[in-house]
Amino acid sequence: MGSAPPILAIDGLQKTYGRGGLFGQNAGRRALDGVSMALDGGSGQILAVVGESGSGKTTLARIILRLVKADAGTVRIAGEPVVGGPDGTVDDQRLRQLVQPIFQNPFETFSLHLPVDQYLIRTAINLGDAATARNPEPAISAALSAVGLRREQLLGKGIRSFSGGELQRISIARALIAKPRLIVADEPVSMVDASLRMTIVNLFRQLSRERGVAFVYITHDLSTACYLSDRMAIMRHGQVVEFGRPEAILAAPDSAYTKALMAAIPTLDRRWID
Repeated sequence: MGSAPPILAIDGLQKTYGRGGLFGQNAGRRALDGVSMALDGGSGQILAVVGESGSGKTTLARIILRLVKADAGTVRIAGEPVVGGPDGTVDDQRLRQLVQPIFQNPFETFSLHLPVDQYLIRTAINLGDAATARNPEPAISAALSAVGLRREQLLGKGIRSFSGGELQRISIARALIAKPRLIVADEPVSMVDASLRMTIVNLFRQLSRERGVAFVYITHDLSTACYLSDRMAIMRHGQVVEFGRPEAILAAPDSAYTKALMAAIPTLDRRWID
């Protein structure tokens, strides 16, 4: 009996922005340059993708979610083609059942004009199984309980009724309702109050272990990436410069860029000097 396919397999992704121009003088900016990586080990694995602004990490996330079209390359989730499959890719409905997003700004995830609990109901009806579509309340309550919230806290309330941390937890609950194989979280704590960031990060770890959902955690923060991830990719200028277990990368980094990121992490025995 063969082993299960990687939960995420990325092969040769290419993406260039701003192609063309008058007489072709604008070659464009290459956001991804032959990016390949895989997240093995079945369910519950966390891949952290680390890099500064412009490294290509957000473009990578958006291609996985099919929010941006790749120029070349393929992406498979649990063996199913979602980008660039030679014989076609899964449809949008199946894509949303395989992978769900958590975006950077939770206040932009929900409309000002619709109570947030309506998003959860729509997700359950549209992406849940037949039983969930008929009766969405149990799935909604279970997802909210997993992130430390209760159904009655949301009823009829808009986004102004919640803090950024609460809204981000609601975003995570919405993603869980679809029971995806993978969640892509793009800088999910960068706009959350500093006192709540580790709460969200620890929630990802708990959900990966208890629910078996895999995560792609996009961040510029090497310290939380190392703390959270089973595998880590360091990106620079659209290329993967390091990939492996975080402890192995920290113990013997190959790239000068990784060493610079490590040197920028403040420690108790070293002060930051502006």
